[in-house]
Amino acid sequence: MKKFLASGFALVLTAAAANAADVYEPQPQPDLYEQAPEIVVQEASGWYLRGDVGYSFKKLRGAEYFQGSNGNLVDFRSASLRDSFMLGGGVGYKINSYLRTDLTLDYSFNSKFRGSTVGSCGVSTACTSSDYASLHAYTLMANAYVDLGTYGYITPYIGGGIGGTYVKWSNLRNTSCADDGSGCDGEVSHGGKKSWRFTYALMAGASIDITCNWKADVGYRLRHVSGGDMFGYALGGGPGKDKGYYSHEARVGARYTFGGCDAPPAYEPEPEPIVYK
Repeated sequence: MKKFLASGFALVLTAAAANAADVYEPQPQPDLYEQAPEIVVQEASGWYLRGDVGYSFKKLRGAEYFQGSNGNLVDFRSASLRDSFMLGGGVGYKINSYLRTDLTLDYSFNSKFRGSTVGSCGVSTACTSSDYASLHAYTLMANAYVDLGTYGYITPYIGGGIGGTYVKWSNLRNTSCADDGSGCDGEVSHGGKKSWRFTYALMAGASIDITCNWKADVGYRLRHVSGGDMFGYALGGGPGKDKGYYSHEARVGARYTFGGCDAPPAYEPEPEPIVYK
């Protein structure tokens, strides 16, 4: 009888253990990396303001004037422009990740002009003149840029622009001296001219991310300003024109884009299932 009861008790324990094994089934742990949403940081887009400072290396294409009469147009023997600083600003719009446009206004500080001409003093004595002036200019341009992809914090770009430059020449001061050393004439002043000139530009550079709203900008711009009136007539000489100039510009600046920056969604892991043991 005791053996029968012991056998029955063992059978009950075995069945209970088997039933408990059926109740508890360990659940697989969720893969946190697979469930986490993809984090994509997006920069602000839309309207932006920009400001730039730079240095302009100028190359004058030449100058010419009427010598003695309006039928004798001659070139300056030498003509050059000194380099100058520049300051600019503008407003633009970022259309998408690759294309943006802006409207800019730049001011070029005074560039000194120095030139010389050759002619005659009196009947047979050859003379060489020394000519001095300066110009400053405002440039208004519409520009478009193509961003070439972002590599870390750096986005290289290329671009182009078209517009106009308002060039204002100071008075041209002219002094002629005999080549044989016999003397010099008194200084003659020719009134400076001012005019709008057709202008185009090509740009290349890189934007550097500071925040999603702020970007630094380092670039190069080649600007071509067409020719125009330079100075007026005085004492048998003039008027004169310049043939335009090239401006090779090294520029640094910053852009601020309006609007909030898109933040990645916060990750909240799913609660672990409750396991009854």
